Parts: sequence; structure tokens; C-alpha cells
Amino acid sequence: MKFCKEALVWQDLRHQFILPFLGVDRKTFPSAFCLVAPWMKNGTVLKYLKERGLKEINRLLLEIAQGLEYLHSRNIVHGDLRGSNILISDNFHACLADFGLATTIFISDTEATTYAPSSSNHAGSVRWFAPELISPQQFGCEKFVRTPATDVYAFACVCVELHTGNAPFTKIVDAAAMLKVIAGERPERPVTVLDGTWNLVITAWATDFRHRPKIGDIVAVLAGSRKPYSDVCT
Repeated sequence: MKFCKEALVWQDLRHQFILPFLGVDRKTFPSAFCLVAPWMKNGTVLKYLKERGLKEINRLLLEIAQGLEYLHSRNIVHGDLRGSNILISDNFHACLADFGLATTIFISDTEATTYAPSSSNHAGSVRWFAPELISPQQFGCEKFVRTPATDVYAFACVCVELHTGNAPFTKIVDAAAMLKVIAGERPERPVTVLDGTWNLVITAWATDFRHRPKIGDIVAVLAGSRKPYSDVCT
């Protein structure tokens, strides 16, 4: 089922910062179906930055945000945004990958913040989970639902992850990390993050999902077409 869902979501995506879908292979491994994508010899964005340093990190963060903006424009939530799911193409651009937890959202005519996901699967990497995914009712949600706002929270975590090369709260176990998140704690600021980027990160991982910016606003800030966030919502 997960295989079919990922193929259905992925097959129609066409964007320079989305890993291309080439098809389904049923012959290489007789007992399994395989989703086929181009071989990305440069590996993940984490590997790329570890080998080359951080001089290109702002460009890559912009490309990641633009890829996410494309998904949201098609009413698709990625659902598992993290460094290991972002690859580097042959021409050194970021490509979002792994759509196994991607969710189609439906916005009602009367309530633009009501989302009806195609799946409520709780799988995923909890260190990138927004607080409303960890404890939905405590943070204003009726149930576990992935939304564009949870992707934006994950993007903030990715910003820190790419600067440090480590997962959020890397020194503690998953359960302890989740407790910190619902208590309002967030990863420490890496020394390499500039003020403008850090203000954006703080806004993007706001505890109240209604205070987080849209991914399009994040793209505009990273692209320099609007002023950086100075008033931080917490």
C-alpha cells in the first residue's frame, strides 16, 4: 500500500528541485516492485555539505524551500522532510526525495485551515515532528494530521541540521527529544547561522502552528525579495 501511495504521488511531480520519477521496475528483484529514480552520485545534502563546507548552504536551503513550495502548491505535504531525504543532483542542486509519507490535502470552501489527509500514518522521523504531531490535542488539533505547517516546522529543523550535520537533539533518545519539543524547547543555535536565518528558523518552528509562515514567505525571505523576519512568534 505504501509503495502504491508513493508512486501515485510521485509520478506526477515535475520540478527542478524534486527527484524525478522514472517508473516502476518489476524485473530486477522478482519478489518486489521498485520505484526507479536517477542515480544521485553526490548523495545526500548532508554528505555534500560535509565534504564541501557550508559556503553553498543558503542556496541549498532556498532550493529545498522552493521544492517544498511546489509540493504545497499542488496540495501535497511531504511529511518526512529531513537531510537524508534531500539529495544532490549531478549539477549540484537540491532534490527532495522519499514521498512514502506524502499526503494529499483538501481545503474546505469555508475553512482554509482544515486539512483532510489521505493517511494518518504516524510513521516518520520524530525528531523533525512539530509539537502538534507529538501531542495533537495539547496543541490545538483533534488528531494526528500532517499539514503544510508541520512541513514548515520540519524545514526549520532541517536548517539547523544542515548547519550542524546532526539530527535535532542528537545527543538524546527520541522520547526525550519529543518531551523537549512539547515543553517548548528547540535545538540550540549553531554558531554558523546568521541572524536573519535564525529569526526565520525561530518563526518557522513556532509552537502554535498558526503563527508559522507559509513556505512561500520563507522562499521570499531566502531569495531576498522580502525583509527577514524581525518579529518572532513563539
